[in-house]
Amino acid sequence: MVIDKIALTLAIIGALNWGSVGLFGFDCVAFLFGGQIGMLSRVIYTLFFGTSGVLSTPVQVCAKFIAVFIIFGGFLERTGIASFFIDAANAIAGWTSGGPAKVAVISSALCGMVSGSSVGNTVTTGSVTIPMMKKTGYKPEFAGAVEAAASTGGQIMPPIMGAAAFLMAEYMGVTYGQVTLWAILPAVLYFGGIFISVHLEAKKLGLKGIPRSELPRFKYLIRNVYLLLPLVFLIWMVTANIRSLQFSAAIAILISIAVSLVGTICDASAEVRETKTGSVAGITAKKTGRMILDSLEAGGKGSITVAVACAMAGMIAGCITVTGLASKLISGVIAISSAIPNPTLSLLLALFLTMLCCIVLGMGVPTTANYCIMASTCAPILITLGIPKVAAHFFVFYFGIVADITPPVALAAYAGSAIAKSDPMKTGINATKLAIAAFIVPYIFAMNPSMLLMDQGVLAAIQVIITSCLGIFGIAAALEGYIVTRAPWWQRILLAAGGLCLIDPEFMTDVVGVAVIVVVIVLQIVLRKHSKPAAA
Repeated sequence: MVIDKIALTLAIIGALNWGSVGLFGFDCVAFLFGGQIGMLSRVIYTLFFGTSGVLSTPVQVCAKFIAVFIIFGGFLERTGIASFFIDAANAIAGWTSGGPAKVAVISSALCGMVSGSSVGNTVTTGSVTIPMMKKTGYKPEFAGAVEAAASTGGQIMPPIMGAAAFLMAEYMGVTYGQVTLWAILPAVLYFGGIFISVHLEAKKLGLKGIPRSELPRFKYLIRNVYLLLPLVFLIWMVTANIRSLQFSAAIAILISIAVSLVGTICDASAEVRETKTGSVAGITAKKTGRMILDSLEAGGKGSITVAVACAMAGMIAGCITVTGLASKLISGVIAISSAIPNPTLSLLLALFLTMLCCIVLGMGVPTTANYCIMASTCAPILITLGIPKVAAHFFVFYFGIVADITPPVALAAYAGSAIAKSDPMKTGINATKLAIAAFIVPYIFAMNPSMLLMDQGVLAAIQVIITSCLGIFGIAAALEGYIVTRAPWWQRILLAAGGLCLIDPEFMTDVVGVAVIVVVIVLQIVLRKHSKPAAA
């Protein structure tokens, strides 16, 4: 692309100028581009010689936190934890109605939070789950959409959140533990919505699960539960604030190596018994050494990829600062929304326009770079409108992420459709429908931050969690048009309205929402009982 070539050219010029100034005291940028006050000179200085471009917050956070966690992810992959997640998901939900789709949701949520890439996770877990879903009876475009939506949601799943959690903590000036706590309920609602949708779709189509004889045994899972130890220790050390993030990740890496030794020793023992050659210690040392080198190689490659993405995000943020684009976006959105006299409608319009900006700017951008761009361009819009900083940053992050499943540039959906051999656009539309929570919940916590469990008492937090989950059920049922039987259009409208009322964390809206959904469920049960004798 032309933009890539321009960015690379500027990067080369900036790097050469560092050497030129350092070795010879000669500023070749000023010489070539009309002095130090020239427009192009100022752009290069901003991008490569200050802390507002390549060397800005994203790269600094990448060097301090993200790189070591990517290396940790490389070690996790080679311990077999991804396979364990898939096997565990199969054992938990594989036997239920439409089991493979539920397996895709659970496994992608677990794997996606570590991978840091919606597309990468779709391709990795989707190669296993999508054929399973098609075999069960799901349409190809639905199967691809389930995997794409779940893999994209992995980027908002605490505790890792695709490595964006570390950047969010730095940008908002809060602790990493606070970020992960605030992210819990929105992530639960997101995956809860997808899970309910695939369940109702399976019931509507009369799909069965995988025979129990073909599923992993719980005995096998319990025997391999030790694979979770690195993650358990990492989460414990980070949330308890016992050690720094870097130290915690380093300890988790050492635990990963220790965990891998269990399987390696067993494999080495079996190999010695079969071949009658070599020793268990020698084979174990050789395989462990290879595993460590492979993990470091994978972590190094991943770190380079993320570092480049962070550097590019820093360049974009620097250009936005130099050109004043952010201030123009802020003034433009405020000017358009302020034309509406009603304050609530004005705020909703501003949120909608910001959402569109996030989706457009987030198209095809990796998770870490995605958030950096959103934090520089779109978050200031909402903060200027009086929305709390935390809610503003979560709002723009969510809509930047869902760009991966929102047509027309829905890279995760395209990746899922390639495996499912389905129409990419239909897959993207289905993925957007499945991820409906990601399009509703940010509006709720932007207008009422209690959704993020900020400054909430225990009872209030429990109320918000329960009612929000019921609300997502209502919305998912409305979209699928099914609970215990097919729902006519007016029932779907009632379910959607009741679901929206429940998601809004207010007592009166909760009462109305519960009443509406209960009435629809009772009507569904009555209609089903009456339809059975008629059918008979």
